[in-house]
Amino acid sequence: MAALTNALLHDASSLSQAEREIIAAYVSSLNGCGHCRDSHVAIAACHLGDDDALVRSVLVDPETAAVSAKLKALLAIAARVQQGGRSVRDEDIARARQEGATDVELHDTVLIAAAFCMFNRYVDGLGVGTPTDPASARDRARLVAEYGYAVSLPQQAIFTT
Repeated sequence: MAALTNALLHDASSLSQAEREIIAAYVSSLNGCGHCRDSHVAIAACHLGDDDALVRSVLVDPETAAVSAKLKALLAIAARVQQGGRSVRDEDIARARQEGATDVELHDTVLIAAAFCMFNRYVDGLGVGTPTDPASARDRARLVAEYGYAVSLPQQAIFTT
């Protein structure tokens, strides 16, 4: 799962690592998975110069958050995927394309959203709690932001997703 997460969120892509982490955090928030939400908020914030407030504003209302129009359109698609893959409408795709999203970025958004529906259920099904030590969570987020999800760390330091 770490390798898949790394491919989705850390490897090269035309979407920035911050944008992909925001999509993961947003879908995790919609799914009510506190562990994944908080983990990916922290990692996205690391990519954005520790701007936790910006990332959290997306979770509250992506349409009013200070992110690009393209990311807003992609987040709308991610929310539709979270409801069910067939919930994505032609007008959602058209909006994203109008805002400059490529076919690859549309594909990646749908794949990240679908994967995080699975990851969130996996984490919640295992009863993984939200980290209680903010300093430890920030340290882990910095490591992931810099080195990716495949970095070898002691077991107790690893977030599942």
